[in-house]
Amino acid sequence: MTDYPQSRRIGCSPRLLIAAAILIIGAISYYFTTQKNPITGETQRVKLTPDQEMQLGLQAAPEMAQEMGGELPIADRGEAEVKAMGLRLAAALPKTNPYKFDFHLLADPQTVNAFALPGGQVFITRGLYTKLGTEGQLAGVLGHEIGHVVHRHAAQQMAHADFYNSIVMATGVGTGDNRAAALAQYVTQVRSLKYSRDDELEADGWGLKLMAQIGFDPREMLRVMEILKSVSGGSGSEMMSTHPLPQSRIDKINEQLAAQYPNGIPKDLIPGHPLP
Repeated sequence: MTDYPQSRRIGCSPRLLIAAAILIIGAISYYFTTQKNPITGETQRVKLTPDQEMQLGLQAAPEMAQEMGGELPIADRGEAEVKAMGLRLAAALPKTNPYKFDFHLLADPQTVNAFALPGGQVFITRGLYTKLGTEGQLAGVLGHEIGHVVHRHAAQQMAHADFYNSIVMATGVGTGDNRAAALAQYVTQVRSLKYSRDDELEADGWGLKLMAQIGFDPREMLRVMEILKSVSGGSGSEMMSTHPLPQSRIDKINEQLAAQYPNGIPKDLIPGHPLP
C-alpha cells in the first residue's frame, strides 16, 4: 500500500477555509441585519440605528462644511432662506420621523452641489444656490436631500460596502491573486454605482412630494434639472457616473408627475417668490 506524502493528500486548504469563513460571516451580517424604516415602513438591510446616523452626521458635518468654504452666518439672507425652507419641508414629514434636520448654506461659490449626511444634516453650496431662481426650486433641491435621509441611503450604502468588502477580502485570501481581488473590487464598485443611481431617482420622488405638500409647483424640480444640465453641458457617460444625467432625471420626473397628477398640476401650487 502506497503512503502518499502529506503535502499531496487531497483536502481543503486553510486559505480556502478562511475565505469561506469571511464570506459566511459577511453574508450573515448583511442579510440578517435588518430594520424597519420608521418613515417608509420598508424593511432595509442597515446596521446603524437612527440615533447612530444622527451622531455620525453631526460628527462629520463640520469637516464637510469646511471643505466647501464653511457655513455662512445666519445673518446671511441666503443662509436664513435655506434654513427656513428646509425646516418647512422637514415639518411636512410623517410624525414617525426620528431625525433632527438642520440645513446649511456653504460659502463655496464655484462648486454646484447639494448633499445630505446620515441623520439629517443637509448642505447646499452658494454655487448652486445662486443658480436657483425660485423658492420652489430651492424646495426641490432640499426635498431631494431629505429624501436621501428618509430612505436611509447612506446607512444602506455603508452596509453594502461592508458586505462587498468581505467579498473582496475573501477573493484575495482564497486565490492569493491580487488581480482577482482587483477584479472583485471593480465589480463591487459598479454594483455600488447602480445603487447610487437608484437612490438619486428615489430621492427625487421625495423632493416632488414634499415641495407640493408645502405649496410649491413640483414642476420647479424640472427647472432644477435644466440648471444642472446646463452646468454639466448635457454630456458625459451615465454608466460610470454616481448620479444619473439630468436628462434621465427629467424623464423620470415627468413620469412621476404624470402618474401623480393625471388631471394636471393643481393651480394652487406655485413656483414661489424669487430667491434673495
